[in-house]
Amino acid sequence: MSQLPVTPEQIVALPPEFRALLQAVIDHFEKRIAGLEAELTGVKAELATKKTPRNSSLPPSSEHPHAKPAPRKEPSGKKPGGQPGHPKHERALIPAEQCQAVIPVKPETCRRCGEPLTGSDLEVIRHQVWDIPEIKPLVTEYQLHRLVCPCCRESTCGQLPSGVPQGQAGPRLIALTALLMGCFKQSKRRVALFLEQVLNQPCSPGWVVKLQNHATAALKPAYDELATQLPAEPVLGIDESPTKEARLKAWLWVFVANTYTVFALRTTRAATILQELLTEAFDGVVNCDRAKMYWKMGRPQWCWAHLKRDFQALIDHPDKQAKRLGHDLMRQTRQLFRHWARCRDGTITRTGMLRLMGPIRKEVEDLLLRGEFSGNPAMDGMCRELFNHREWLWTFLEVEGVEPTNNMSERALRHAVIWRKLSFGTKSAKGSRFVETILTVVETCRQQSCNSFDYLTAAMTAHFAQQPAPSLLPGV
Repeated sequence: MSQLPVTPEQIVALPPEFRALLQAVIDHFEKRIAGLEAELTGVKAELATKKTPRNSSLPPSSEHPHAKPAPRKEPSGKKPGGQPGHPKHERALIPAEQCQAVIPVKPETCRRCGEPLTGSDLEVIRHQVWDIPEIKPLVTEYQLHRLVCPCCRESTCGQLPSGVPQGQAGPRLIALTALLMGCFKQSKRRVALFLEQVLNQPCSPGWVVKLQNHATAALKPAYDELATQLPAEPVLGIDESPTKEARLKAWLWVFVANTYTVFALRTTRAATILQELLTEAFDGVVNCDRAKMYWKMGRPQWCWAHLKRDFQALIDHPDKQAKRLGHDLMRQTRQLFRHWARCRDGTITRTGMLRLMGPIRKEVEDLLLRGEFSGNPAMDGMCRELFNHREWLWTFLEVEGVEPTNNMSERALRHAVIWRKLSFGTKSAKGSRFVETILTVVETCRQQSCNSFDYLTAAMTAHFAQQPAPSLLPGV
């Protein structure tokens, strides 16, 4: 600590009025220094407990790439890409009879002496070039004749055949337009530009909106069928992500079953959405985070991936007691994931996993109890909540088919989050209905390993024939 520029003796020797003035100045700056030191201590504590995607529910995209920690894996020193000696990967040649054209290329003269060459090589070197044909829209014109009855003079006009759209867009064009927006995350203007410049299809953003509404109407029966099936599912992964509908805050909900996924875009995050879609009939298991709207829906399985981030937050805390508890809980969490991975890949049986999980379960609950009664505000609240609902940590041990994490809904929501970041949400309720419907169809087709474009085309064809879309429920 630096010394005062004047000694106490010099201060005492000063006149009383100067002495009082100097003391007031000293008191003022001592008070200010104490305030700045307290502020600095708070900033240091805040930096020490800074929330990152590794110790909180912040999305990875919220962190600047340059701010991310260096990877734990040491660099190998090798150049990126394929390494010398790796197995060769190349496009296999298709049979010659499947090619649109086969052009024999024969040398005319000898490259050495110039003598004319004739004949054919029995082992030709095959070289195939892939390209796409010039794209031209298929336009079908229906000429409706209006004829007059020679008897009563009444005129009658011909009607469009069954299945012919009233508008100018056919099933495949509408299916492609919906897929470009819902799966490939393109804006309406970009979709219109692609249709015009690549497909030679005259288009405008306004027409894209009309095609979007056609797709929503065609897919609604299949969407409603999946939503109606949700209450009967034994296990559901549920998550939600914020978005916008016009100027309103909204949330994109996702419900992931074993064979299908349902998205719902609503302007609330309240539990009423769960009651609307799951109803009172649902009594299955919900894979979820610790948000309280899930607590009364079926039997929760709290996500251990989220818990791992909470334990990392304790490790990052400046308080030594919280840091120690975080390390102890993280150690057990890593063991839990190790045994679960071995069971999932078949290295050990489920019975063997349950036996190995017994000591981990007891140790975790003991640690939570220790944190609850520690009196430390940095950890007692979280530990109390986890211990009081500790049965929701271990549902995956008691109900077969339940995973310890909510990764299935996190994965399903990832592409929807990218769409939201590119589009900034929807502009109307109609737009929200399209988003939830097309995302449901695309993700469900991915789960069932079927072609989403083929399904959308079939749904549009059925819609124009005034029939319901094909079911997305397996076996229906």
